[in-house]
Amino acid sequence: MICKSLIPLLALLTTGLTSAHAELHIPAFTAYDDPKPDTVHFGKEGVTGWTDPSQKILWFGEIAKPGEIEASVSLKLPPGTVSKLKLTVDGVSHEASVTGADGLVTATFGKYEIKKAGYSRFALESLNPSGKPAGDLHELILDGPATDEAHFNVEERRNAASVHLAYPTPKGADIAAFYVEATGVEDPVATYYMAAGFNRGYFGMQVNSPTERRIIFSIWDSGAGGKANKRDEVAKEDQTQLVAKGEGVFAGGFGNEGTGGHSHLVYPWKTGSKQKFLVTVKPTENDSAIYAGYWFHPEKKAWMLIASFKAPKAKGSLSGLYSFSENFGGSNGYLRRKALFGNQWIQLRDGTWQEITEASFSHDPTGKAARLDRFMGVENGQFFLSNGGFVSGFTKFGEHFTRPATSVKPSIENLPEPK
Repeated sequence: MICKSLIPLLALLTTGLTSAHAELHIPAFTAYDDPKPDTVHFGKEGVTGWTDPSQKILWFGEIAKPGEIEASVSLKLPPGTVSKLKLTVDGVSHEASVTGADGLVTATFGKYEIKKAGYSRFALESLNPSGKPAGDLHELILDGPATDEAHFNVEERRNAASVHLAYPTPKGADIAAFYVEATGVEDPVATYYMAAGFNRGYFGMQVNSPTERRIIFSIWDSGAGGKANKRDEVAKEDQTQLVAKGEGVFAGGFGNEGTGGHSHLVYPWKTGSKQKFLVTVKPTENDSAIYAGYWFHPEKKAWMLIASFKAPKAKGSLSGLYSFSENFGGSNGYLRRKALFGNQWIQLRDGTWQEITEASFSHDPTGKAARLDRFMGVENGQFFLSNGGFVSGFTKFGEHFTRPATSVKPSIENLPEPK
C-alpha cells in the first residue's frame, strides 16, 4: 500500500516536475537538432551521428524559480578522443573539453544564472572540425536552485501537443452544413490545421514540406474502420466510397489511424491568408449519407468541391464539431504552431443558419504532462490555438471561451454539385 504522504511526490515524478534542488537528467532523445532537423539520429540511446558543427542540439525547459543552475552533458566517445563543446543558456556561453574513456564521460560547463521564470533554451554546439564526431549524447544534467519545480519533457515523443476546439451545438439538431474560417499564423512543416472536424471526418490545410501544401478532406469508414490499420481489414459494405472530386484533386484511401476515404488538393495556401471551409451532408438510401467538402478558392473567388464521399451507416447529420492543430512530425516539435479559427456557423436541415461563438479547449495525452506549451484564447474576434514553440501560455483542459458574434452568415451560392 502506498502511503498517502508519498502521493504528491509520485505525482511530481510522473509529470516531469522535480522536488527542490533535485539534479535533473534530461535524456538526449528529447532534444532537437537545428537548423536542419533530422541531420543527426535520435533514438532510445540518445543522439548519434553528430558530425556537422553547424548543427546545434537544443533542449528547452520551463524554469519556475530563477536562480543559479549548473550544467553538464554526459556522452560517449572512443577512448582517448577529445571533443570540444559549447553550451549556451539564455545567451550566456561556456566551453568544455572532454576526453573519451570506457563508458560515459561528462562535459562540465559550470554555472549559469537564470534571471527570469519561463522557458529557457539550452543550445549545445560542437567546436570540432566538420566530419569529426562530437560524441554520442546521453543526457543533459542540471543542478542548482533553478531546478526547483523546473519542467522538461522527458518522453521520447518530441511532437508538440495536439490541441482542439470543441464547438457546442443544439441538442438533437439536424445539422446539414458546417462552415469555418481558418488562418495560419505560424505554420512550419509538419503542421495540420484541421478547420472543420465532425463525427465522420475532417477537413483542413496541411504543410507537407517547404515546397508543398495541401487542402485535405477525409471521411472515416464504418465498422472496423475506426480502429483498423489497413482498409482490407474493413468489410466492403463498411467502406466509404468516392462519389466525385474537384479538378486536380487526388482521391484514394487512408490507413494507419483508422481507415477511410481521403482526398487532397496540392495548393500553396498562404500564411496569414484566411481559408474558408464548408462541409455538407445529405442522407441517402440504405442508412448512408453523402459528405461533401468545399473550399473557397482564393484566386478563382469561387467555391470548389474538393471531394464527396458516400459513407455507409451514417446518420446523415453532422455532430461532434471541432477544430484542431497538429504537429504530425516530431523532429521540429520545438517550433510553434498558431492558427486562428473564426466565423463558425451551422446550417440546419430547414436552411436556418446559426452562429457558433463558444468553444472549449482540449489536448492529446502529450499535453497532459510532457508538453505544457499549449493554449487557446480569443484574438481579433477569433479563437486561436497555439501549440509548441516552448512559449509561455497554458490553458486548462475543458476551459470555455466565447468570441464576439459577427452576425455575417456564410455566402454559399453556386456550390458545385456533389452528385
